Amino acid sequence: MLFIGYSNCVTCKDARKWLDANGVDYEFRDIKTDNPTYEELKLWHEKSGLPLKRFFNTSGLVYKEMVLKDKIDSMSEDEQLRLLATNGMLVKRPIIVTDDFALVAFRPKVWAEKLVK
Repeated sequence: MLFIGYSNCVTCKDARKWLDANGVDYEFRDIKTDNPTYEELKLWHEKSGLPLKRFFNTSGLVYKEMVLKDKIDSMSEDEQLRLLATNGMLVKRPIIVTDDFALVAFRPKVWAEKLVK
């Protein structure tokens, strides 16, 4: 299982503590230093079953500086994926990726249902 997060993100730190406390093994990948590719984002989006807009870090500085709130709805899915692939700080985190699914954002109840046996 892959855990994509940002080392300085408080929510990501909480999520890692939760994974460790629940005995869930994972490989950590820092989204700032190892930005997801277009292909990865497309696959994760498909695995998540979520609208692509949920992959944007809407509270992040980069998102706000680019005034994306007013632009996202007029962008195609391809344009959104390409934009997300340009800067990991645009991507909502943490993300959990397994062979079968992807989880976006830390929601302990959902994570428990999917990850704790």
